[in-house]
Amino acid sequence: MRNNPTEAELLLWLCLRNRQLAGCKFRRQQPVGEYIVDFLCWEKRLIVEVDGSQHGESSAADKERTEWLESQGFRVLRFWNNEVKGNLEGVTLAILATLDESTNA
Repeated sequence: MRNNPTEAELLLWLCLRNRQLAGCKFRRQQPVGEYIVDFLCWEKRLIVEVDGSQHGESSAADKERTEWLESQGFRVLRFWNNEVKGNLEGVTLAILATLDESTNA
């Protein structure tokens, strides 16, 4: 997956890499338990997932995955591919707001 990201994942990675967003370090395609998450900021315990159409059919599995990740102390944000491609600024602002919430908490 790391070597073949979707267009949406690549666009978002270009905004998250090199501490470009609030100075936070994100890693991509990181293992957390038995799962591999799209983007992870360990410092803020924030996971960002970018979902394509295949996730529409596996919503129960995604819900279970999100519940487990949250039970481990992570906050999970999910965005659709078309949301990232069509509103990258809005997506990064939502991530930034979540990072800011965790700083102020």
